Amino acid sequence: MRLLVGCIGNLFKINKNKVSISIDEVKGLVKVDDFEVPEGLYYHKEFAWARVEAGKVRIGITDYAQKQLREIVYVELPSIGDTITQNDPFGTVESVKAVSDLVAPVSGKIEEVNEELESKPELLNEDPYDKGWLLVVTPSNLDAELKEIMDFNASVAWHKELIKGS
Repeated sequence: MRLLVGCIGNLFKINKNKVSISIDEVKGLVKVDDFEVPEGLYYHKEFAWARVEAGKVRIGITDYAQKQLREIVYVELPSIGDTITQNDPFGTVESVKAVSDLVAPVSGKIEEVNEELESKPELLNEDPYDKGWLLVVTPSNLDAELKEIMDFNASVAWHKELIKGS
């Protein structure tokens, strides 16, 4: 197992053998073995991530999940206006390898569904933390539920254990 530190959205400027990084553009990322774990997210043990954004929560699947599933060919998601409940399934993702439940990291009312996934489910493989998001919800019990899932540091440790066990 190896632990590498990298960056998402980093901006490097090379000028006369000097490399500088624009701090405003850098978001932390840790790679555990070959799996990306970005900072600023919360993680559920059923391989979902949650990003708090201005009172709402964007939800997706982790890099680990998409790599285990391999080629994702279909995603079934609920509709805008539906509610999801933490730890309960809210949809499915189908790959050439398996069909898996999508489990809610937090509870809330669905405000947005990534409709692009209907025609391009491969976005989950290509960009699970950005273009491959699943839902945006207005959370119903955010503070309490965030305590029930992993923050970045706990997720890195958990990923290390996953790798050790596989």
